[in-house]
Amino acid sequence: MNNRNRELADLTCLYEITKVLASSTELRSSLETIMEILSTRKGLNNGAVTIINPLTAQIETEVAYGLTAEARRRGTYKLGEGITGRVVANGAPIVVPRISTEPLFLNRTKARGESDKKTLSFICVPIKQGQETIGALSVDCQYREGMDFEQDLLFLTVLSGLIAQTVTRIQAVNEERNRLEQENVQLRRELSEKYRIAHIVGNSSRMQEVFEMIHRVADSNATILLRGESGTGKTMVAKAIHHNSKRQGKPFVAVNCSALPETLLESELFGHEKGAFTGAHEAKKGRFELAEGGTLFLDEIGELSPAVQVKLLNVVQEREFQRVGGTRPIKCDVRLITATNKDLEKAVQDGSFREDLYYRLNVFPVYLPPLRERRTDILLLAEYFLQKYNEENGKNIRRISTPAIDLLVQYHWPGNVRELQNCIERAVLICDEEAIKSFHLPPTLQTAESVSDRHPLSFAAAVEDFEKELIIESLKKTKGNQTKAAQTLDTSLRIINYKINKYGIDARKFKLAGA
Repeated sequence: MNNRNRELADLTCLYEITKVLASSTELRSSLETIMEILSTRKGLNNGAVTIINPLTAQIETEVAYGLTAEARRRGTYKLGEGITGRVVANGAPIVVPRISTEPLFLNRTKARGESDKKTLSFICVPIKQGQETIGALSVDCQYREGMDFEQDLLFLTVLSGLIAQTVTRIQAVNEERNRLEQENVQLRRELSEKYRIAHIVGNSSRMQEVFEMIHRVADSNATILLRGESGTGKTMVAKAIHHNSKRQGKPFVAVNCSALPETLLESELFGHEKGAFTGAHEAKKGRFELAEGGTLFLDEIGELSPAVQVKLLNVVQEREFQRVGGTRPIKCDVRLITATNKDLEKAVQDGSFREDLYYRLNVFPVYLPPLRERRTDILLLAEYFLQKYNEENGKNIRRISTPAIDLLVQYHWPGNVRELQNCIERAVLICDEEAIKSFHLPPTLQTAESVSDRHPLSFAAAVEDFEKELIIESLKKTKGNQTKAAQTLDTSLRIINYKINKYGIDARKFKLAGA
């Protein structure tokens, strides 16, 4: 091949390599592609890129074409060690015409056999970022007597510059990506804190969505419909919306629509005039008037009678109402929040709930997930209630035992957060120890029906859990000392050892915990 053809071939090869590097976002794969191009297009084999590891200050093989992972691991050098080490240390290229005659050529990767050494030349050029050498690019080529290495050396020097630019670009991209990811994590953390609502406990993704919805709607005047099962905390969310709104200095008035009969409910909501009905000895303001400027929370809205639904629709539409027995319309400025655990869509279909009222109330629905759909919050809630009832009852129960936690997490909680709250309050009242045990929890949590079908709790299993819990608690107190644990439980060391082996308890970890 004459020089012109060779130069043209080099330019074509560089163009191909430049396209690979320009589109690269992952350094290793692009370098592997380049080493393959060097081998197939130019006959430069065993191509390798070595990079200084900033943590160890050693030169490690990043990519080596045709080598196994084990061979690449062997290709490690100290600065100044072997040909590669010297190139990186001095920042100048080295050409070895015949590697069999060069004692500095270490062949650390074992990629060349003894017969190969006599027929191979080795070219190694530095890879630089500015004035700093960050690694080296090396190749083998077939040795020929009187061979001129100048053109290959120039080609590889240009290529090393392209690689250095790509390394710089990819590092910058990765640094920017890492910075953005860190900023994203920080923003999420800040948003999590921002959306955290006082007195509503929850870190689960489902509750984070609820917190965000509260903050989005709090400052508006939109009518809100809280959906969710009984005990999920709809009243607390309604209060949170009010106290995070511009109306927080005004009244928050709550009415349970299912707790009052129809005749009383109308009077409670809208008030009445003197003499409006038997026993109405004087005029009385209704809840709409009492909540003026603030928030009116109507719970169990699905239980309203058709007559009250009509009057409520008029208030929502016109922002005015009349007292029972009155003739004068009264304007009202009230933020309305309603709640229900009823399927309102079904109620609309069967005619028990007005369709026009449904659409008026369902402006901004917020769904509160049941506790079984936010199990990561169960322990958080349990600890919150433990602290609350410790303070209320003057107790110092420090924690909830592991078996008790297992029962809490496995239970399906049909009564949701309210049931969990009652459960922990009961446990605090009957517990005279420093930890709540499984036997302090209500029997409903310990029946076979209350846990997963895959883990039914038979009588024998309940006894085993109880024994295991007692032994673990004793080992914790005695820091893994089995003799003292046996004394604490008023039994023999032989029985304790038997039970420890039977239940697979690792007594050593309690020694480590106490160390």
